[in-house]
Amino acid sequence: MMLTGGQIVCESLIQEGVEVIFGIPGGAILPLYQDLPDYPQLRHILMRHEQGAAHAADGYARATGRVGVAFGTSGPGATNLVTGIATAQMDSVPTVFITGQVARDAIGKDAFQETDVTGITLPITKHNYLVMNASEIAETIKEAFYVANTGRPGPVLVDIPKDVFVERCEFEYPDEVNLPNYHPPTGADPEMVRKAARLIQEAKKPLILAGHGIIISRAYAELMELAEKAQIPVITTLLGISSFPETHPLSVGMPGMHGMAHASLAIEEADLLIGLGMRFDDRITGDTRYFAPKAKVIHVEVDPSEIHKNVRATAPLVGDLKHVLEQLLPMVHPKSHEEWVQRIAELKIEHPLMRPKVTGELRPQHILQALSDATKGEALIVTGVGQHQMWAAQHYTFTKQNSWITSGGLGAMGFEVPAALGAQVGRPDATVWSVAGDGGFQMTMSELATLVENRIPVKFALFNNGFLGMVRQWQDIFYDKSYVSTYYTGNPDFVKLAHAYGIHGARVETQDEVVPAIKEAMAYPGPAIVDFRIAQEENVYPMIPAGGTIDQLMEEPV
Repeated sequence: MMLTGGQIVCESLIQEGVEVIFGIPGGAILPLYQDLPDYPQLRHILMRHEQGAAHAADGYARATGRVGVAFGTSGPGATNLVTGIATAQMDSVPTVFITGQVARDAIGKDAFQETDVTGITLPITKHNYLVMNASEIAETIKEAFYVANTGRPGPVLVDIPKDVFVERCEFEYPDEVNLPNYHPPTGADPEMVRKAARLIQEAKKPLILAGHGIIISRAYAELMELAEKAQIPVITTLLGISSFPETHPLSVGMPGMHGMAHASLAIEEADLLIGLGMRFDDRITGDTRYFAPKAKVIHVEVDPSEIHKNVRATAPLVGDLKHVLEQLLPMVHPKSHEEWVQRIAELKIEHPLMRPKVTGELRPQHILQALSDATKGEALIVTGVGQHQMWAAQHYTFTKQNSWITSGGLGAMGFEVPAALGAQVGRPDATVWSVAGDGGFQMTMSELATLVENRIPVKFALFNNGFLGMVRQWQDIFYDKSYVSTYYTGNPDFVKLAHAYGIHGARVETQDEVVPAIKEAMAYPGPAIVDFRIAQEENVYPMIPAGGTIDQLMEEPV
């Protein structure tokens, strides 16, 4: 049948199972928007900023495992997507971004709102396309979704000139893609799998480092089987949180810069690290010359470029994580590591995450513990970036699979509001709490209007200390308390702000008020903000300086 380019985009998205699009219209993409009313299967959520659209698509993708989709127009619309695209790239999130471009005859002439968005996003996308004919749209979108959601997932951008949206051609959606040079790995080399099994059998102090790949590949059962079969303690990376229940006796916690001290110390003593779907990020390893000095390394990764990049692997296993674990598990024999498990338990006692303090100030750690108790560890927690992010990772006890969403590799402030919005849209029956800092929250708080408009009931635990907290902490420790440009003196009254948007707002200043405020917010049927006035100069501990070693570990002062 003969369709316009815009209609072909809509038909193609429906073929790919898309149900929700986040975006903002503008001149170059307007022809596509004018076709949307004819496709009620496609729910469009009008955002307040394209960065919000990108983060919402990201949050939706992480929460559901499906490809998130965002629209933006040419020029500033496309460039506003960039932070969200880079976030998705760093954290391996399957997303497709469709942008309008100036008409074909205006490209390269500095036309109004023209930018080379494919050039701009080349380093931060898994792949991108500039589609110059309507006849290429269907095949391009088919490829875009396939590339975004296979192998190591990531963002794909499709840029379409305005006049291509109105050009007519015959539409037929392809049944399969034809990418002869793109072959995502599945199973690993059998001999290397056997070597990994031998290493596990020989190890006396093994550790599993469970990363985001467990969640991406849905390898929860395989991780559990490996851990329990060979009694191997499980450490989770920042993005691996919620891949393994933290109430399990083999759960160790998060390591690294702001991880649990006992987890980092266990890595120091381990004789085998089994890295599953993780990339040995610098926030975990610090100075790689001194990382895990006694350990051999099994590294399972779908992306071969990650192998040996930061830490040299004794047994590199390149392949889809779930598939590789299915290869490995029959070769792993039941084994006991009772002494090793007990040693880690001793480290937990010797190095508590938080030390008792007598203070009249509201401590963020207690808030997270209360939130965890109130939600039974079953809420979907979405955070921004900074101190609140680390406190949430440390003190909320995650019991449900895929219940933690945060900006890891890029560390994008402003992620907390729109990503929580997208996550709630993707999982409408979940209780979604966005743990936010007053700095990052204000970067994208305009999306509160989007929440209200679409009746999306996200709850916000706003950690309000009047500072860019993590930056202030570095100034405190490394710059002799020289607080340059980190102190906010013009914060709004966040309760009045909530009321201005027509949503529930409450202020909490004492520990006794925490639980009632959380319960009241959860009982409210729409979005809610709880403004927690936390101690201004509370620091996140433990801490290992960037690029440092375990010898530089700082624990909370008594």
